[in-house]
Amino acid sequence: MHRTFVSLRASEVSRVSDAELYGQLAGKLSFAVEPAQRSAWNYQITHLRELARQLPDAHFSMEFLIPRMGRRADLIVLHSGIIFVVEYKVGSKSFDRSSLNQTYGYGLDLKHFHQPSHDRSIVPILVATEAAGEQSCALEWDDDGLAQPQRVNSEELAPLINFTSRVYGEGGFIDPAAWLAGRYRPTPTIVEAAQALYSGHDVEEISRSEAGAENLTKTADYVSAAIEDAKNNKKKIICFVTGVPGSGKTLAGLNLATARQRSHSDEHAVFLSGNGPLVAVLREALALDAVAQSKASEKPSSKVLEKRRASAFIQNIHHFRDDALTSALAPDEKVVVFDEAQRAWDVAQTSKFMQQKKGQVGFSMSEPEFLLSVMDRHRDWCAIVCLVGGGQEINTGEAGIDEWLRALERSFPHWEAHIPDALKTSIKLPGQVHAPSLHLATSIRSFRAEKLSDFVGHVIDGDADAAKRVHAELSDYPLLITRDLDQAREWLRSQRRGAERAGLLASSNAARLKPHGVFVKAKIEPEKWFLAEVGDVRSSDALEDAATEFDVQGLELDWACLCWDANLRWTDGAWETLQFRGSQWQAVNDPERQSYIANSYRVLLTRARQGLVVFVPDGAENDHTRPSKVYQEIYEFLRECGFSSI
Repeated sequence: MHRTFVSLRASEVSRVSDAELYGQLAGKLSFAVEPAQRSAWNYQITHLRELARQLPDAHFSMEFLIPRMGRRADLIVLHSGIIFVVEYKVGSKSFDRSSLNQTYGYGLDLKHFHQPSHDRSIVPILVATEAAGEQSCALEWDDDGLAQPQRVNSEELAPLINFTSRVYGEGGFIDPAAWLAGRYRPTPTIVEAAQALYSGHDVEEISRSEAGAENLTKTADYVSAAIEDAKNNKKKIICFVTGVPGSGKTLAGLNLATARQRSHSDEHAVFLSGNGPLVAVLREALALDAVAQSKASEKPSSKVLEKRRASAFIQNIHHFRDDALTSALAPDEKVVVFDEAQRAWDVAQTSKFMQQKKGQVGFSMSEPEFLLSVMDRHRDWCAIVCLVGGGQEINTGEAGIDEWLRALERSFPHWEAHIPDALKTSIKLPGQVHAPSLHLATSIRSFRAEKLSDFVGHVIDGDADAAKRVHAELSDYPLLITRDLDQAREWLRSQRRGAERAGLLASSNAARLKPHGVFVKAKIEPEKWFLAEVGDVRSSDALEDAATEFDVQGLELDWACLCWDANLRWTDGAWETLQFRGSQWQAVNDPERQSYIANSYRVLLTRARQGLVVFVPDGAENDHTRPSKVYQEIYEFLRECGFSSI
């Protein structure tokens, strides 16, 4: 992995020819250079010589990897103790919002994830080479030393760097070698990770550089070796991948599927998920990113084509199942990755669905058994990878992982099962292989809140003392509470930067938030909610539509407001679960349904990567469905857990 393609001091630029610089850039790519990229590099090389003349004390890095985003910044300039992140738009006369957000995102990435940059001033600069002069804004600094993105043409870049260095320069020296070698600890969102992997990056480039990435790499290597063995020896195998919360199970699955697609296209590796919103968002994100990346090529792609390609790679598991019902042939896919495999349906739920929706009377297989039978149609070999999570069950009829093992024991004893020690089960299979590498033991979810899941667990368990102890370790992760929804919105808007996302969340049965404009029965469009830009009212950033646990499970925001309703209320020292039916709240007595409601809040409380505010309404004395006392008790308990009032 190359952190940067070219690294040299200003004094060295004149000693290197254009051809040598171009060769260093092109030689680091693993694919042919597109004409548009060749033209951009030639322009930047010429401009680099002018920058070196005007900035004799600077150090330059061309094509610097921004791991979390899976992209490279065109130029990094180290000067007077300040880090300048430069993005060129060669031939452009204007500064569009997406390019500004992209450049700002590069600065955020360095500030958050690159250790030598944490305490440095960082200035993102977008260069539209043909723009009119005097475009640069007055420098505005965020509290952490990151400047708002600057806008200049090519002639204004060096003067801006010199001016900023004179006025804000720290007088210090950044050692380029130490800075480049500094530890990077990126934590991409699942959308960012999918885009980076799909476009050809390796998992090591976009994940943390220590234990997390090492763990992911070991797991990927083990599964790949097992698949190669199955292929060479005509075996059918299934691998179960477990992990602690936030350890990157979905990332591991996406990495495996993309890697097999790149190196073994004949296997038609596919990533399958029963999470409809996750599938929709990832497909849309991959298509949009592929179209954007293709604009620099000779043959720009279309969204229709890219959506078709993304849909072949990421599929809804229920569509995969339904296709198999119409034919007895083996599927094209030889390698399938099942996300959240423990959520597959049991016999009763599958049978009910098949009879009511598909006209399959007497269907007597669970979803795991049927899916195994579909892959078993292959005459020679095939491989299934099951990603196993837990603790966030929010749907009825979920079978759990034991059903996969029972199906293997009952109907597929000829399959070889690779099982990690962390998968606790009493079922022992004849073809079972001990596989410690299939457990992901390191959490990589949030760069600000390693202990967030522990804190949330204590809150949902009703243990305020334990929650408050963990809260003391979350000093970099704001946990706030308010009785004013507009105040919560204002806080979210004040926190989000660049392309970061903020949004409103609510439980799917939070029916009495409607008087506050939060109507959970109005369904969001997940693709628009997670991906549309700020100006789009369908975007999460508009802070108008609230997403429920069904919309956001498996996905993330940077900043969130959880709107808490009376379906989970604090009564006599314990949580009480209710559901709203007709015109009143009704107690939920079924333990399984109780756990679904509690888990809905567990999911919602862990969706924000950088900070969370909880909105608890005041209630209304003249409305028996919104009793003030109930909301007050919720508010007071959350305050005891450590949430701070805005």
